[in-house]
Amino acid sequence: MNQEELQTFDFLINEEDEVMLLLYQQEGTPQDSRIELNPEEKSAILYRNQESQIMLDDIPTDVFDSLTEADKLLVCELSAEDNEEDTQIVYAYEAEIED
Repeated sequence: MNQEELQTFDFLINEEDEVMLLLYQQEGTPQDSRIELNPEEKSAILYRNQESQIMLDDIPTDVFDSLTEADKLLVCELSAEDNEEDTQIVYAYEAEIED
């Protein structure tokens, strides 16, 4: 898997309009995570810990609308495996939503 593929992310919304962010495992352990929304750009910055942040661009409108109505975002970081069937959740945590 190349570096660009490791930077990809996706959002899922369940029937209760709760949003989950899926991304590949990043360096360091998540701690006191938060996400800062930018309504003008429909983007956000995920602060995983004090040293690590991830820019999330081009968030779909329906996802962004759900995020603005929520207090927390569930984040799942997945292992990067050559065989997709071997992929596992490495970290699952909540990030406080700030706008």
